[in-house]
Amino acid sequence: MLQVEILDPKEIGKAAKVFHRDGFVVIQNALTASQLVTAQSGAERVITQQMEQIPLDQANRGYARYSFGSQVHHLEWAQLIDNPSILPILEAIWNSSDFVCSGVGGDYSTPGAEIQSLHSDLGDFFNDSLGLVTVKDVPTPFIVVNYLMVEFTQMNGATRFVPGTHRTRTPIPTLEEEPERLKQSFICAPAGTAIVRDVRCWHGGTSNNSDQIRPMLGVGYFAPWYRDSRLQPHLPLQLYQTLSDRTQNLARFLVKR
Repeated sequence: MLQVEILDPKEIGKAAKVFHRDGFVVIQNALTASQLVTAQSGAERVITQQMEQIPLDQANRGYARYSFGSQVHHLEWAQLIDNPSILPILEAIWNSSDFVCSGVGGDYSTPGAEIQSLHSDLGDFFNDSLGLVTVKDVPTPFIVVNYLMVEFTQMNGATRFVPGTHRTRTPIPTLEEEPERLKQSFICAPAGTAIVRDVRCWHGGTSNNSDQIRPMLGVGYFAPWYRDSRLQPHLPLQLYQTLSDRTQNLARFLVKR
């Protein structure tokens, strides 16, 4: 297990420093009891629907490992966009409140899922032919906040992270090349915890050897200076109009008009 300090939402400055150092920071009690129950209910409903349609061997992230896909049309996900426990930390990271929501989703692994290769969620959009500048050389362009719907344990497929890899140019090792310590660098934390991560940081799922589905929801945010094709208008106007002013501003590029 990776030994990380789990911070309180009020430790805003410290959370930003840890994030810049490690490429991620873990925040406890990021959801209220009501938010967590609502999110868990939505996750359970969508998982049931998806697994009825998609067999384990056809899951889109490998055997027994699924991505939720865009779920911004569901209130259980939309409620997480404007989270007062997390937005001040993002503001401290970017020194700005002018970031936008890029979408919501997440993933889940079911019993039988095997370990996933380490990967980064953002390719090099510079394509500098001289090799002088890469995506690893700039400030954080894209953050995903993952909310744990169940306790993450050694047995149920907790996500692993390699601290400090959000700015490295070192090639990501294959699963066969990885030292054992990286395969054991998973984070254990209770339901309702948030992992705020720079999507460039190396990460991967672990084997789910439990009898429990391991879901986590995700909310993405683009830096004030960054945009890409992930901004897809899937948020129904009727739902959009019921959301808070701050949520509407954050999700303004996601609304289906």
